[in-house]
This record gives sequence, structure tokens and C-alpha cells, in this order.
Amino acid sequence: MDRREFVESCALGTAALSASLASGAWAASAEPRSYGRVLLVDELGDPLKASALKAQTNYVFHYPFEATPVFLLDLGKPAMPTSLRTRGQQTYQWPGGVGPARSLVAFSAICAHKLVYPTRDLSFISFRKGAALNPLTPSKGSDLIHCCADHSQYDPARGAQVLGGPAEQPLCAVLLEHDARADTLTATGTLGGELFDDFFRKYDMKLSLEVGPKARQAVAARSTVRELDRFCRNAVRC
Repeated sequence: MDRREFVESCALGTAALSASLASGAWAASAEPRSYGRVLLVDELGDPLKASALKAQTNYVFHYPFEATPVFLLDLGKPAMPTSLRTRGQQTYQWPGGVGPARSLVAFSAICAHKLVYPTRDLSFISFRKGAALNPLTPSKGSDLIHCCADHSQYDPARGAQVLGGPAEQPLCAVLLEHDARADTLTATGTLGGELFDDFFRKYDMKLSLEVGPKARQAVAARSTVRELDRFCRNAVRC
């Protein structure tokens, strides 16, 4: 290959990569992705004890990036493995909950429709104990994650499968490990349809104001877990 052919080949490869990113092809990948092991800690910086989590209560931490929030839930009931599909129709097997009762789960808190997410000031998306009460958007079940912006409903006991609304795929799962001896939780990666590239493109300026230059930085070593009501000033209920 001469120099001109090499340059042309590189240009074509770059164009194909850009097209792939723009089309969201990578976001549809259903393969588990490792982002490093991150220990979940409480607000004092001590390792979070899984047994200290209150059942059916919204908790938030950030992973795999400093600006990408995650819901942590103790469902109060076992969450069993479930076969799911991304919006690209790729299947994957969600492994279910962890912990003694298999009730501990974690999912990206970025809605799979319009990328709504909880901020310090406002959250239109959260887990709802029982059924949603809005008569205009009847609940498709109980104990669901509900997005009030577009009324997508996800079942966290079934891998955040979409039960209602316009969302085209489940929430991206965050994989957890539970250390039975220490009763600690570690985030190890993600599974399902990621939307992080779309998220950063859409909210680039907003995230730079909220988080600063470290918004796209990978979380290192530890991530602080807070109840949603302590993290967010106004969690909208609908």
C-alpha cells in the first residue's frame, strides 16, 4: 500500500467510525462492558453495607462516568435472570439481583427515550413503590421505575424491561458484585443498550456546568451512594 492509499484508507475508516457513533450502533451493543471495579460507599466515605439499604427506596450513585447517574435499589424481593433486547434487537441475559435475597439491582438512571436523568435540582425519573397514580398514564404494574417526562415505565425486577411508554429498550444495567463476608457492593461494568455517547452529546454544556471538566471522566475506586431525596431537591411524582 502506497502513502496515498494509506491516507485514503485511514480517512474511510474514520468516516465509518464517525457514522457508527452518530447512528448509535455502538449504543446497541449487548455485550457486558467492564469499566473498572468501583466500591460503593456511604456519605461518610465508608464502604456501604448492603444490609443498610432500605427496601423499595431510591438510591443514586455515579458510574461509569462522573456525570452518569445510576439507581441502586433493594427491591425487597428476588429479581431473577431475564432475557432482554436492545433497541437494535440484540438479545442479552440480565443476571438478576445480587445479595442474600437476590434483591439488589442497579440501572442507569438515564431514561432510554429522551435521556432524562436526575440532577441536583430536579428528577423526572425514579422508582415508585406501588402503582403510579396518574389517571392519564395508568401504571403497567407495581414497583416500577417511572419517567414523568414521557411516561416510560420500566420493571427493575425484570432487568428494567419496558412495560409502557415510548422507550425502545430497557435501562442499561449496571453489574454489581456483593461480598457476602464484608456485606459490600462493587460496580463492575454495564450490560445492555448504552446511551452514554448520546447523553454526553445532548447535555454537553449542561454537564460542564453541573460537573465541570470531569463529567466524562471514569469514576475511580469509589462512588458515593445517596438517597434520591438527599441527592435531588425536587423528585417529581406523577
